[in-house]
Amino acid sequence: MPHQQSVRKASELVFSAIPGSAYVHIPFCRRRCYYCDFPVAIVGDKLRGEVSGAIAQYVDVLCREVAITAKFQQPLTTVFFGGGTPSLLSVAQLEQVLNSLDQHFGIKAGAEVSMEIDPGTFTLEQLQGYRAAGVNRVSLGVQSFQPHLLELCGRSHTVDEIYLAVELIDQAELTNFGLDLISGLPHQTLEQWQTSLEAAVALAPSHLSTYDLTIESVTAFGRRYQPGNQPLPTEDTTAQMYRLAAQVLPEAGYEHYEVSNYARPGYQCRHNRVYWRNEPYYGFGMGAASYTQQQRFTRPRKRQEYFEWVESLAASGGVICAPKNTKTDVLLETLMLGLRLAEGLKVEDLEQQFGESVAQQILACLTSYKLLGWVELPSPHLSKGRIRLSDPEGFLFSNVILSSLWAELDPS
Repeated sequence: MPHQQSVRKASELVFSAIPGSAYVHIPFCRRRCYYCDFPVAIVGDKLRGEVSGAIAQYVDVLCREVAITAKFQQPLTTVFFGGGTPSLLSVAQLEQVLNSLDQHFGIKAGAEVSMEIDPGTFTLEQLQGYRAAGVNRVSLGVQSFQPHLLELCGRSHTVDEIYLAVELIDQAELTNFGLDLISGLPHQTLEQWQTSLEAAVALAPSHLSTYDLTIESVTAFGRRYQPGNQPLPTEDTTAQMYRLAAQVLPEAGYEHYEVSNYARPGYQCRHNRVYWRNEPYYGFGMGAASYTQQQRFTRPRKRQEYFEWVESLAASGGVICAPKNTKTDVLLETLMLGLRLAEGLKVEDLEQQFGESVAQQILACLTSYKLLGWVELPSPHLSKGRIRLSDPEGFLFSNVILSSLWAELDPS
């Protein structure tokens, strides 16, 4: 019996090393939001002529990448269309990509197929077409319910379009839908943030994501604002915003299952959990990252360079050449990603993958944070248990905690 158990565990580990998820990047946007540093291509408000041709060409090259990528013989259980604005794709173009994935990898029955969509970029007919093609989960980029904040961010939609978008989602019977919000925006007050949270809850999504604004130097916000300076909210105010979401949303029935994500029971994002569990996944498209065969790789961020890279991939037989992650890399990534989840990490899993001495080193490093109430650790007399960050304080100070783990586990 013990031998059979060890064989079973070994086979599970091998199986889990085979990607069962795919991220597909659709870079097109009507305009670039002032906080965005993602790889995007701006197409304006009218998708005609040259612009439509550019999107069609991109979809063709994307499907070519799918066709020539090295396969590992496991059907996909999650697919995620991100961007950019994937809802700028026609139904036929979305079907083209999904058909390509299904032909070359297989898409398992019951797979989660997610799509990011923006208010004002789709019709009811489009949504019905996306749903018929296989999309069963959508994430609506709301960001704020205050008109002046939407304008300040460079968003292309209005508050009225948010409500219209949710009506269309309801009419299309896409019951698994989420809303994205951003806190810490310039001039944003705690009261405005509470209003946005309450407005989002009133729309009864199955999922809510609440992201704290990050100022990237290459963005319009990065050129306009300095982190920590007005009109950006103070660090104390953004912390209060985080605590407020962690109070309001669970009271409304949403489980705080990850640092920035809340869901009703049964509606956690299965695709994103692949990332947080540090499991392998395919990436397709301009700027997309993939994690296969213990290799992390990011594709070129510009369209022409991406097109040329796909041709070079074809010449190599679909094999990506990138350095393999070291065991230390895997350990640090496992901690960084896994501690984002409310469920945290199992001590026994850490022992099995990295050794008992490493697991004990981690526990010892985190003891001081347990005394601060930021970390939950198993009792010393228990051989099993989980390491979790407390909600909300542990999540708020996660960077401090992770920095200590980095210093302890990777002195270099």
